Amino acid sequence: MIFYDCSTAPNPRRARMVLAEKGIEVETRDISIAEGAQLSEVYRAVNPQAMVPAVALEDGTLLTENLGIAAYLEALQPEPPLLGRNALEKGQVMMWTAIAEQQGGVPIAEALRNSHPAFENRAIPGPQNYAQIPALAERGQARAVQFFALLEEQLQELPYLAGEMFSFADITAYVFVEFAKVIRMRVPEGNSATRDWQARIAARPSASV
Repeated sequence: MIFYDCSTAPNPRRARMVLAEKGIEVETRDISIAEGAQLSEVYRAVNPQAMVPAVALEDGTLLTENLGIAAYLEALQPEPPLLGRNALEKGQVMMWTAIAEQQGGVPIAEALRNSHPAFENRAIPGPQNYAQIPALAERGQARAVQFFALLEEQLQELPYLAGEMFSFADITAYVFVEFAKVIRMRVPEGNSATRDWQARIAARPSASV
């Protein structure tokens, strides 16, 4: 198994945290987005979609999406469970992972990619170039504010997003909350439940990978 990583990007970090939680050691190759390595002919021969993370299996199969990678690793190493232990938990983990991706990750990415000079004509990841749209950056900032409010509402009721158990949903939300620093956003001081949750996850060994 070969893990194609990028040390500075949020989505590969999600996969790194799953690998760390599972105690799975793999061969890793860093694909520097800052240097445009994801667009190189060498990497596009591996993943034509020119995105990370990706996991190449021994039989030649390539897994390119975090949900697919997490599901594979969960089946390979069931403990500790990160995708739920029963039908209800599995549904809740998938639901909150989707919420974190669509209401957290996407807005933060829009705010960054549509405003930062480094992403000129690279507003959307992948093999095609897309021009920046400043209005999307503004909308992304506003949506990220709402995401922080949504997290606080959920975490005032439960210790983790999907319930009593730390899960892939928490990994996903945590990584995006941390990455929001690139658009100068932090968890508001008054969001005490989110700050407690953030601190508990930061203390896990997987958060340092």
